[in-house]
Amino acid sequence: MAQDGKGIRFWNLTLHTITSFRMSPAGENRWGPDQCRNDRDGTVEHDERLRITGIAPGSYDVTVEDETGRKCLVRNIAVQAGAIFSIEERQLTECGE
Repeated sequence: MAQDGKGIRFWNLTLHTITSFRMSPAGENRWGPDQCRNDRDGTVEHDERLRITGIAPGSYDVTVEDETGRKCLVRNIAVQAGAIFSIEERQLTECGE
């Protein structure tokens, strides 16, 4: 099977730097490790891409925390093998402090 070498990546299209990024199979509340640890500085800045590890293609819920302290849940993100998925600011509807 051919690999493009990049694997699954997340593209931050929110307005703020993300400081925590965890994924769970959709609806299961089984949160994996903080994917921000995969980045050199431990954060994902606006318009930056992050390598995602330990995740199979499928549908995921994602929790993000940003530099402002805002914590958000984004449901049913489609993740495909070797592809980039993004989260935009307008998708951050379930947020709290």
